[in-house]
Amino acid sequence: MTGTLQVHPSNAPQAQAWDGDEGTYWAEHADQFDLAVRDYQSGLLTAADIAAGDQVLDIGCGTGETTRDAARLARDGRAVGVDLSAAMLRVARQRAAGVANVEFVQADAQVHPFPAAAFDLAVSRTGTMFFADPVSAFGNIGRALRPGGRLVQMVWQSAAGNEWFLSFAQALAAGRPMPAPPPDAPGPFALADPERVHAVLGAAGFTDIHLSPHSEAMSFGDDADDAERFVLGLLGWMLGGLDDEGRQRAVDNLRATLTAHDTGQGVRYASAAWVIRATRP
Repeated sequence: MTGTLQVHPSNAPQAQAWDGDEGTYWAEHADQFDLAVRDYQSGLLTAADIAAGDQVLDIGCGTGETTRDAARLARDGRAVGVDLSAAMLRVARQRAAGVANVEFVQADAQVHPFPAAAFDLAVSRTGTMFFADPVSAFGNIGRALRPGGRLVQMVWQSAAGNEWFLSFAQALAAGRPMPAPPPDAPGPFALADPERVHAVLGAAGFTDIHLSPHSEAMSFGDDADDAERFVLGLLGWMLGGLDDEGRQRAVDNLRATLTAHDTGQGVRYASAAWVIRATRP
């Protein structure tokens, strides 16, 4: 699974972001991003139920924490991580040094020519919410699974259940109206609606679709100073269009919510996700 990166035209904006500045930022802060969702990892792996001989495909693998965990569980099989970001994949390969049964490929999972029926399981930790055409993407992933193969993914529930998102968005809006994107647009909440999940995965050919709710605290830094640097690096684009006074008000708002959520053992916010399981017939 090597060669020139193929990106579907509809995914070009995502490729530009993830294989550009956004992916570089994630690569440079891999530890903080992994820590933010660390409490979800055991639930995802339990649902995946990886056997020793499994062939595992990790979609949107980022810097590869889930891929490495899958490879260790599939000790007689292998794990292949795919992502759009060359920068994150460089980190993934560095961190997987010494893990013999792991491979990383830069790919758009919506169109990449995966070998047919080559995998027992596809997993993803917050990596499947950004497809421009999710039916085509999941159909392509499904063709890479053997008959009876499984798809297990973690995605965010609605923004209303994710305190971290609401708090950061409200703070950085600094009183401005911030219209929500269409619910089916690529983004962190694209698979938040269970009805849409069933419709998309069903149209892609999957059956036995089940959503299990999970709620965990997310950590955004050791203290308010650490979290402020991290969040502004991630969401600083939201300050665009503000004058100097507005920018300062937004940063002050952010600082206030981060300080209020500083537990002394990290800056922690409530969050809610679905772990979705489905089967390729």
